[in-house]
Amino acid sequence: MPNSKPLLIVVDDNEDILLNLKLILEENGYDVKTEINGKKALKMLSTLDKIPDVIISDILMPEMNGYEFFNAVSTNPKMNRIPFLFLTAKSTPEDIRLGKMLGVDDYITKPFKKEDLIASVSGKIIRNKKSKLIDEEIKQLLFSLDIKIDPSILYNEYTMVCLLLVYWDDVAGPILKKSYPSDKNCTISINTIGKQLFHAATSIYGHENITKAEGILLKIENIEKQGYIFFDSFPDKHERYREKQYMLSVIAPILTYFDSLKIKEILKEISEKIKNNQDWKIKEYWERILESLSKRSYVLHSQ
Repeated sequence: MPNSKPLLIVVDDNEDILLNLKLILEENGYDVKTEINGKKALKMLSTLDKIPDVIISDILMPEMNGYEFFNAVSTNPKMNRIPFLFLTAKSTPEDIRLGKMLGVDDYITKPFKKEDLIASVSGKIIRNKKSKLIDEEIKQLLFSLDIKIDPSILYNEYTMVCLLLVYWDDVAGPILKKSYPSDKNCTISINTIGKQLFHAATSIYGHENITKAEGILLKIENIEKQGYIFFDSFPDKHERYREKQYMLSVIAPILTYFDSLKIKEILKEISEKIKNNQDWKIKEYWERILESLSKRSYVLHSQ
């Protein structure tokens, strides 16, 4: 008879902590598999017949740290929906904020209370099951109906939608090149958020792979908004990575998956102009993005 217990993957280079976590979680009805670093955990994940219900990982580990491990999981189509928890001694507000900006589902600091750990794990499993059910219902609707989708942005929220272009500079780091509305006319600090987003992405992907990510839809916890980020580059032999890397981003109160598909096409158009050194008017593209977010759209099914 197949094991019906939820499967958890726990990754930590401290074997005493690893054993303690395994015992706590097994006592609470979970099937637990462990590894000592992200590289070995990835190899184990590739051999499993069952998709894990939750992954719990330390951050500071040899060979492949927790950020790199999270990147590998979150960019794998088969694994990117698995709830991912950091359980780590990195406990400064900056560490926690970075973890949440990267998109992890929870950030628990050591030492931890086992009640908090169990509550977080069980909550993530319940939420993920509900999310899968909702996704399945939506999928069924999309295959059977013409769905009207209400606009994500209302008239009084227009100034909350921001378009920005950030370049990477080898000396200064992320530099805001363009934004609309301007920093002083927007409801958030575009310059600060732009730098945070670029740093967060490079923490996951690394500079050598950042442009391979192309597009990321994420929730920005510290400003309670959502962002769609598109990375690209053009050759530049004077840069450390032999390319000039940049990020185009749209920040808004709400962005849906369907919004991200429309935004991506607009940002790709901008990116081609940047790579070909063509002039582009940021206000005009902001208005196009705003129009796509403020209009009722339809998801059509041909029967």
